[in-house]
Amino acid sequence: RIFEPDMPRFRTVLGLAAEVQPVYDGARASRVQGGPVINIHYRDIAFVTTGEGIGYNVLRGDHYQVGVGMTYDFGREMKDDYSNLRGMGDIGAAPVAKMFASWVLSKKFPLILRVDARQFMGGAQGAVGDAGVYLPLPGSSKTFVMFAGPSITLATHHYLQTLYGVTPQQALASGHPVYEERHTGTSAAGVGFSATKFLTSHWLLNLDTAISQVRGSASRSPLIERRTQRVLALSVDYQW
Repeated sequence: RIFEPDMPRFRTVLGLAAEVQPVYDGARASRVQGGPVINIHYRDIAFVTTGEGIGYNVLRGDHYQVGVGMTYDFGREMKDDYSNLRGMGDIGAAPVAKMFASWVLSKKFPLILRVDARQFMGGAQGAVGDAGVYLPLPGSSKTFVMFAGPSITLATHHYLQTLYGVTPQQALASGHPVYEERHTGTSAAGVGFSATKFLTSHWLLNLDTAISQVRGSASRSPLIERRTQRVLALSVDYQW
């Protein structure tokens, strides 16, 4: 509310997006996929979005929001990268519960800190946490807005073992050496950039890109083909 004190009752953005990203964290192969953009916010109280799932801001003020939500993870299938995942088995899709918080330093210096923690309810199991900061870049205006900032990801050993570990049975089936994740710790670090061009008062074009690197013990897994990962997403949206 620090930027928009008289917030409308509903804010809705609908559109179409295309994205290029690795087939899984650490993969060399990438895939292109498309789909709808749905962002519906009820004041600063609740939201339904394709990116963040369903959420409710339990605490909210001019400078901060703290909330809970539910999203979904699509898992990982061997066919995504059969040459490297053969014999590893599939990781099932699963709902994911999360808590999140964001805080703005000030209106004059709008540095935004965002943290979240996600618990997988099946599939990859375990928990993951992210922390990041971002702020508007020089050159931004009312019709062209740019943000950028770094982020870091932490994960429990259970999650890391599911994604990057290789059990003796999987080693026999896949040919990868046995690898066991024993520690909770950093799994990735990177930087992101977002740009939005308001073509009219309703139509907008949005670009998101990020580069990250698999870090910590996960980077030593035999499943990691490429430590540096890149994501690019482009969408055309209509807001009212």
